[in-house]
Amino acid sequence: MQLKMYQIDAFTNEIFKGNPAAVVPLETWLSDENMQSIAMENNLSETAFFVLDSNGIYHIRWFSPVKEIDFCGHATLASAYVIFEARETISRIVFFAKAVGELTVIKSGSGVIEMSFPKREPANISYIPKELLEGLSLKPAEVLRNQQAYFALYETEEQVRSVVPALQKLAALGPFDVVITAPGIEHDFVSRYFWPANGGNEDPVTGSIHAGLAPFWAKRLSKNDLVAQQASTRSGTLYCRVTDDRVYVSGYAKKYLL
Repeated sequence: MQLKMYQIDAFTNEIFKGNPAAVVPLETWLSDENMQSIAMENNLSETAFFVLDSNGIYHIRWFSPVKEIDFCGHATLASAYVIFEARETISRIVFFAKAVGELTVIKSGSGVIEMSFPKREPANISYIPKELLEGLSLKPAEVLRNQQAYFALYETEEQVRSVVPALQKLAALGPFDVVITAPGIEHDFVSRYFWPANGGNEDPVTGSIHAGLAPFWAKRLSKNDLVAQQASTRSGTLYCRVTDDRVYVSGYAKKYLL
């Protein structure tokens, strides 16, 4: 069997920036073992696989090199880019993933792709694991958590950029990952994302965590439209809009490889 595979840089309009994802359109599902093997071979943050059903809904699954992931934003953006390129007359598609339900995706005339995510705002926790404090070179001002990650809050962008993670310590927090974040200088907020237990060391740009970051910062900054930067080496820009029950995360994408 021959499969088409694309590599797309997500949350950027420049090649070699943002977060690269592999996208594999399918007519029927491969075995879990085969999809995991392909993701391991690609060795990118995620490889996305999708199948179109008879109702016009794209069922999507995401695999890191280590395991299947419940929710991935940048590979959803990359998959939408591939579909919109192949079907130039459409500007709206619907993905479905078991863990998060339906994800509506809309492409604007300027090429920005907007994804509708469930709101996953973090909450206060009663106990901060010692592995989290030992795993970050700077002590955070606050720690919260949602169903995906611990949120370590800092006062400045400079602190976020200067943190050195002890990845072995952070891996002990699995299945939870760790996002560190602060108000930005040129952006409303910045973040970095570490996920050694689930896929890699530092993720270049993490769309899914903005379903939690955006509503958190919307309250702190008293604004519902925000521009975020993930301050990784590759970096990426995310445009966020928060409503009562959804978080809309938008960005550009560039094709690197067909």
